[in-house]
Amino acid sequence: MDYKQLIIRGISYSQTQSGAYALLLEHEETHIKLPVVIGNFEAQSISLGLEKDIHPPRPLTHDLFTKFIVSANYELVSVIIYQIVDGVFFSNINFKSKTTEEELVLDARTSDAVAMAVRFDAPIFTTQQVLNEAGILLELEDVAKEEQGFSETVQNEDNLTSLSMEELQKLLDDAVREEDYDTALEIQEEIKRRKKKID
Repeated sequence: MDYKQLIIRGISYSQTQSGAYALLLEHEETHIKLPVVIGNFEAQSISLGLEKDIHPPRPLTHDLFTKFIVSANYELVSVIIYQIVDGVFFSNINFKSKTTEEELVLDARTSDAVAMAVRFDAPIFTTQQVLNEAGILLELEDVAKEEQGFSETVQNEDNLTSLSMEELQKLLDDAVREEDYDTALEIQEEIKRRKKKID
C-alpha cells in the first residue's frame, strides 16, 4: 500500500473537547493536516519525547515501554494510522527484532503510537483514505499566526521574557521536579529562543 508520511506540526488545546488537546499531523507534500484529539497525559508525553533534553525524575509509561523494547533487542520501525471510524483513529506500531529480523505489529491508540514513535525517531504514516476522510487544508500563514499568538500569550501570562537565564533555569528545574511538564516546555522554549539570539 502507498502510505503517506506525516510530520508533527504541533500540539494545542482542543477547541472542541474540554481538557483535551489536538495533535496536529501534516502530510508534507500536500500540507493536509490531520488533527487527532488526545488526552493531557499523552500530550505531555509526546511533548517530552520531542524535547529530548527534558528528563522527568521518574520514567513515564512510554519511557518505561521504550526501555523494555530496547532491552528486548527490538526497534520501533514505524507507526501507521490506517483507519478512522466514527472519529476514532486506529493505528499499528511496527517493531522488528534486531537479532532475528522477526516483525511484530501491535494495535495501539494513535496518541500512544505517536508518543512511542517520537522516542525512537520513527516515521509516522497514514493512508490516502484517512487523509481524504479526516484531513483538512489550512493555510500555512494562518497556522503561523496561530502559533505566534500562542507564543505571545505564553510570554505575557508567565512574564518569562523579564526573567534572567539563571531564573529561567531554576524555574525549569522546579517545574520538572514537580512534574509540571507543560510549564517546563514553555520555559524550555524561552531558553531556546534566547540561545538562538546569542548564537
